[in-house]
Amino acid sequence: MNYLPLLLPLAVVTMVVAASHPNAPPLQLAANYQQQDASRYWVSEKLDGVRAYWDGEALWSRAGHRFVVPDWFVADFPSTHLDGELWLGRGQFDALSAAVRRYQPQEDEWRQIRFMVFDLPQSNALFEARLSELEQLLTPIDTPYLQLIEQQRLTDNTALAKLLKDVEKSGGEGLMLRHKHSRYQAGRNQSLLKLKQFQDAEAKVVAHLPGLGKYQGMLGALLVETPDGRQFRLGTGFSDAQRQTPPAVGSTVTYRYQGETQQRQPRFASFMRERKEEP
Repeated sequence: MNYLPLLLPLAVVTMVVAASHPNAPPLQLAANYQQQDASRYWVSEKLDGVRAYWDGEALWSRAGHRFVVPDWFVADFPSTHLDGELWLGRGQFDALSAAVRRYQPQEDEWRQIRFMVFDLPQSNALFEARLSELEQLLTPIDTPYLQLIEQQRLTDNTALAKLLKDVEKSGGEGLMLRHKHSRYQAGRNQSLLKLKQFQDAEAKVVAHLPGLGKYQGMLGALLVETPDGRQFRLGTGFSDAQRQTPPAVGSTVTYRYQGETQQRQPRFASFMRERKEEP
């Protein structure tokens, strides 16, 4: 039985504001998965990390800010440009985000971080050839801080649905699909796709709504507003600590949901995290 059609309405959509910083790298961005033939794609786990671009000398964020890293972390990195993700492990996004945003890096934190590479942005080759180039480039490099993310080919969409279920059951975020005959293109396009059970998006905090009952004296819900002006309450997904010290009014938060109502309100919206501004 092919389970993938059951997942399609929940394919991920992430709202991303185009970066305007002069140092912002020309990254390829993922589009929505919409029941493409999985056998034409290389598939990897979608990491819950921080996107990073290596320009041969330094690591840069998607928005164009330079990460302050220990010299030893990048000492063995090649001069070739690499696209990847700084990663600390499944479910460790908050700790990772705090570590990579410090103006003074803490070595004990960076000892646990890996730069997981998934593409060669300056190569004009098709993805299968770029993947081979990456293997040849990175295999001889003896450092634990630079790793090529595992890519695999699947036979069909049923296998894709099973892999998605297994990854999410193990605590992973979802899957990334890269067309085997695609070239690296800056911006969002169908050559790079993402697939998750839940959608996610960003909204700005408009107000704090007080809690009742066991949440008396704490946050009950956030009133948030989407970039297109829709407002709704976000009342689940918070820890007690977050309810005591909620994201500030004016800050941006990421939430997850399962489709929309006829009034275009997100279904079962739940807080995921606050978007921290990069240094």
